[in-house]
Amino acid sequence: MARTGRRPGASGTKEAILDAARRAFAEHGYQRATVRGVAELAGVDPALVHHYFGTKQALFVAAVRLPVNPVEQLSAVLADDPERVGERMIGVFLSVWDHSANNSPMLALVRSAMGDEQAAAMLREFITEEVLGRIAEELGSPDARLRATLAGSQLIGLMMARYIIRVEPLASAPAAQLAAAVGPTLQRYLTGDIAAIPAQR
Repeated sequence: MARTGRRPGASGTKEAILDAARRAFAEHGYQRATVRGVAELAGVDPALVHHYFGTKQALFVAAVRLPVNPVEQLSAVLADDPERVGERMIGVFLSVWDHSANNSPMLALVRSAMGDEQAAAMLREFITEEVLGRIAEELGSPDARLRATLAGSQLIGLMMARYIIRVEPLASAPAAQLAAAVGPTLQRYLTGDIAAIPAQR
């Protein structure tokens, strides 16, 4: 039975929750893992998980040690001109990865996702549901989930080529150049026409 209440030592309690979260996300994926399940694994009351981390997505961000919470970056991405949201999105994406790709556990997760369906599902669910899906819905786009997954495929492909496989000159290209090149593609996926079928020649 899970123990309730506060464990002695705040740092020890937080680390136990994070260890439990990593196990829960790895075993069940992002979508099916729950705060209650994490609390049971850690031997604490669910209220303590909320006390330290707030939401499930914040817990995930802490568990994989992302330098920033991408969900919190949504306000910056969605601010100002909606016709340039794709460029701002790729700018934030590259900024986060350029500063953390060498030591982020997220990179290990991406590597493992190449051959592990559980890791792939966890990464896919977090990106499409918590980040890209919210952006597409906030923009009022039709077919928001399809648009989110299309944008996600672009970002994940870029992540693999730039930070894992390190294809040149993509791997060393300036972030601003990539944002200008890839931004319009993300923009079309999020707000443009994705139903048009080119005429056959």
